[in-house]
Amino acid sequence: MAGKPAISVEFFPPKTDEGERKLLAETLPALLAAKPHYCSVTYGAGGSTRDKTLGLVERIQNEFDLTALMHLTCVHATREDLVRVIQDAYNRGIRNILALRGDPPGGSQEWTKTEGGLEYSYQLVELLREIGGFSVGTAGFPEGHIAQTGGKIVDWGYLAEKVKAGAHFVVTQLFFDNADYFAFRDYLTSKLGVDVPLVPGLLPVVSGSQTKKFTQLCGARLPSAFLARLESLGTDDAAVTDFGIEYCAQQCRELVAGGAPGVHFYTLNRAHSTSAVLKLLGWN
Repeated sequence: MAGKPAISVEFFPPKTDEGERKLLAETLPALLAAKPHYCSVTYGAGGSTRDKTLGLVERIQNEFDLTALMHLTCVHATREDLVRVIQDAYNRGIRNILALRGDPPGGSQEWTKTEGGLEYSYQLVELLREIGGFSVGTAGFPEGHIAQTGGKIVDWGYLAEKVKAGAHFVVTQLFFDNADYFAFRDYLTSKLGVDVPLVPGLLPVVSGSQTKKFTQLCGARLPSAFLARLESLGTDDAAVTDFGIEYCAQQCRELVAGGAPGVHFYTLNRAHSTSAVLKLLGWN
């Protein structure tokens, strides 16, 4: 499709062999019909899925000829550990990494640096640029990081530092009010001089209870009209899924019309909603 924005889809490494089979045999082929520009694969809490993430990214690139972006975090890793993982990724043909600090492991509320490790994600960006050979991305938070007590403006300043450290692009945390993305983008570009792509991350919701859980974990705000609609649908997940598709499609229209460089979809390893959004938009 002429003029189609850059589309990307995100997966997490399945815990079981059957889950991986389903992802590679069903979910990914279904999404490939929309010709995404790339996919990303998460790294798991505390780097717990390191080997699975590496293996999955390698398989996606080799078996599906789809560029894959590997997430990498600083959790439970020394600098030497990270260098080994980065070198392993390079040897497997992986050239794209999303550099993240990572969440505190084990449900802890407080971040603690691993002895001999890195404390901030900008340091991981610097390490990747020092090693070289990678396109490096990082995460951005339109509403501010949930752990940032100084507020979103302070958080956006730290993001600008990550870009100065060498990040080539930013993928945002999920959000449900496009005004938050535009305020984030405008401040970063006009006030802080950020000139790399700021890719909005969206989640087509499929369950009211699941959506509330996700937003509590990441600090995303549910707009009043959106929340009222979710509440009215109750536990009818089929109706919530249909609403999520329509709402996400409208977010996409507004974001792209407002100049967003593309859209990153949090798929939760399911094809239906993301495929339906893309079909509704004519982007498939």
